[in-house]
Amino acid sequence: MLKPRPFLLLLLLLLGLQLTPLAAVAATQDDPAAESAPDHATQLKAAQKQLDSMKQLVSKATTDTQLSKLRLATDDLVAGMEKLATDLQPEQDKLKAQLDVLGPAPAAGALPETPAVAQQRNALNNSKKQLDDAVKRAQAIKSSAFDLGQQIGDLRRVAFKTQLALNTGSILGIKFWAPVLQPSEDDVQRLDQFNAEMKAAWDASWQDEWRYGTLALLALAVIVWSWGRYFSERFLAWVSIRFLPDGRLRRSFMAIVTVAVTVITTSIALNLLYYVFVRVQPLPVTLEDFAEGFNRLGIFCALIAGLGRAALSLNRPSWRLASMDNDVAAGLRYFSPLLAGLALAFGTVELINNVVSASLATTIFGNGLVAGLIGMVLLAAPLRGQRIRRRLEQQGAHLEKRTLIGGLVHLVTLVCSMVILFSLLIGYIAFARFLTYQLIWVVLVLMAFYFMVLFATDLCAALFSPQTVSGKMLKKTLSFKDRHLEQMSIITTALAKCSLLLLMIVALFNGSFGSTTPGSLMEKIVSILTGEGLQRFNIVPGNLLNAVICLAIGIYILRAVRRWLGSELLPKTISDVGIRASLVTLFSNIGYVLVILITLAALGIQWSNLAWIVSALSVGIGFGLQEIVKNFISGLILLTERPVKVGDMIGIGGVEGDVRRINVRATEIQLSDRSTMIVPNSQLISQNVRNATMGNAQGVVTIALTFPTSIDPEQVRNILLSAYNEYETILETPAPYVRFSQLGPDGIILSVTGYVPNPRMVGATKSELLFNILKLLRAQEVSLSSPQEVVFMKQQATRYQANEEEHSS
Repeated sequence: MLKPRPFLLLLLLLLGLQLTPLAAVAATQDDPAAESAPDHATQLKAAQKQLDSMKQLVSKATTDTQLSKLRLATDDLVAGMEKLATDLQPEQDKLKAQLDVLGPAPAAGALPETPAVAQQRNALNNSKKQLDDAVKRAQAIKSSAFDLGQQIGDLRRVAFKTQLALNTGSILGIKFWAPVLQPSEDDVQRLDQFNAEMKAAWDASWQDEWRYGTLALLALAVIVWSWGRYFSERFLAWVSIRFLPDGRLRRSFMAIVTVAVTVITTSIALNLLYYVFVRVQPLPVTLEDFAEGFNRLGIFCALIAGLGRAALSLNRPSWRLASMDNDVAAGLRYFSPLLAGLALAFGTVELINNVVSASLATTIFGNGLVAGLIGMVLLAAPLRGQRIRRRLEQQGAHLEKRTLIGGLVHLVTLVCSMVILFSLLIGYIAFARFLTYQLIWVVLVLMAFYFMVLFATDLCAALFSPQTVSGKMLKKTLSFKDRHLEQMSIITTALAKCSLLLLMIVALFNGSFGSTTPGSLMEKIVSILTGEGLQRFNIVPGNLLNAVICLAIGIYILRAVRRWLGSELLPKTISDVGIRASLVTLFSNIGYVLVILITLAALGIQWSNLAWIVSALSVGIGFGLQEIVKNFISGLILLTERPVKVGDMIGIGGVEGDVRRINVRATEIQLSDRSTMIVPNSQLISQNVRNATMGNAQGVVTIALTFPTSIDPEQVRNILLSAYNEYETILETPAPYVRFSQLGPDGIILSVTGYVPNPRMVGATKSELLFNILKLLRAQEVSLSSPQEVVFMKQQATRYQANEEEHSS
């Protein structure tokens, strides 16, 4: 029997001899990983550094050559990382096999394994983890490099669209047709993937459980696009004839209806087509982007077709808005649908190139093809129209005179289409594509603006016409007169035209064909209204309506209070008409200032932001507005100090009349002939003014008469005083009096003077007194002195006649 201690020693010796080869094997297996790890780390570190450097270069690149070189570098980096991951795959498999031989670590409570086995497992796990991390890092660098390459491709396409002076070669060259003759593998792969996604979505929509729904939706889309459009136009034409008044409104309404129905039915059909696929399963990102772009492109093409149909109006030639002969319109009937079809077909090609991130060569090919075909259509349209007009002239037919705008459109379209084709021939494809899309967009915007302006003008004229139902209702409910309706028509028409003009300007300068929608235009207008210009004044668009309401209510209340003061309160409290007029005018001026302040407060304008306006007004007042301000201040002085008030009889600059109204800038004076003279308020303050009625002044009636020296002065004085005393308007106090004014060779001059209550009575009183005095003098046989000049002339004439008789004898 062996002793326990020697037996244990023998067992440990045998285990050591058995584990020694395993440890050696583990050491030899760890060596390759240990040797390859620094190499992998070095490659990955260099690749990451290269990727970071390329990202910085891409952000600074400005030319297509630089972007092209960076794209090649990204492709090389992707290939290098893919090769590294492939090289590491055998080592990963080898380490995995070794770990499978060792098996997993023993569970808790099981027989423990030897330290050498645990050490070997740990070493293999560490090696495998390093390789896995290296592969993951290589895959991450590869993915980042691939994404960077995609971004570079997008940048090159965007740069191609914006670099109009970039010459990429003529469309007649082999380089242009290379994407068709020798397509790149990347483009083929991307297109195949896109086609596979499309086919998968199409096949999914025709599965057994979705088949009948798909068929019904497609049929409904076709029906809405064709029959729905036809019957909608017929129904709306009947509505216009049945309910709209005679005149231009029917024609402009049908033009708008034609465009709207074409666009709406096309939009509904496209949405039904989109629902065919999305109801089955969510679309991939690529197909979702394509569907969104195709929907937008289809609406634009429908707008082209709708505007063409509305402009030509072949079914109703008498409703055609543009001055165009029927033969010319018939000859151009196929151009708008042809242009819409080409734009849809080749716009779809360009859209596919964008969503699949096609190469720049493929993008150039698609853009050149689109620009060339559309340019030829745009060139053929005006040439055909001119040819038809020339043929009609040769036949002696009556032609509609072409308007200036029509001639400009014809000339611009012809010139632009020739420039497009010539640019394609000499290699400026980016410029040709830009000019093509801009020409289409400008024509669309101008035609839409033309139709909407005509419709807005005709609609406002019909709404406020005294002969229409709406006009009669306004006259009955609001007590409007014809002139009020005419004013409302002019104001609403002006507002509508200004709004449409703003929309047209925003569309022309901020829109483009195929990418702009009505929603984006409205967002642009809102951004303009809420931009920095209004933010600087703290104006919120929502407060605009509140400000308008406050202004309208304030003006209404001010006018109502002004009428109440002038017709009810002041006549019962103040008897002086001039004081009442001054108080009402002063109240109106203060009221308008308060209304303006309340409106600005409702608008949300901070007074601190108006400092620059005050400064500008100060400069303006110092130069151009000083006369206006001087008259305004003078008007305030006249209303407060009241040296001249309404009703006074004043004389200024040799003119005499009654003050009728003191305004903010000038004063109205009514002359004796009922005419009105406008006098600036500053003249009433700075010049000498005679106020005949100030301080309850009395009128003076003075009559000077010339009598011969043979009369009795006392008798004549009594006659004159009796005439004055007997007249009822002559005041007793002060009493009338007669003065001996002059004694000369012509006779005696006596002047009689009396007073009347008002200077305005002087003229009428003097006239009546002259009648009475002449009657009394004749009754007393008192004659007036005859002018000496007349007697002298008679004597001279007698002497001249005597001399003539003597000479003749």
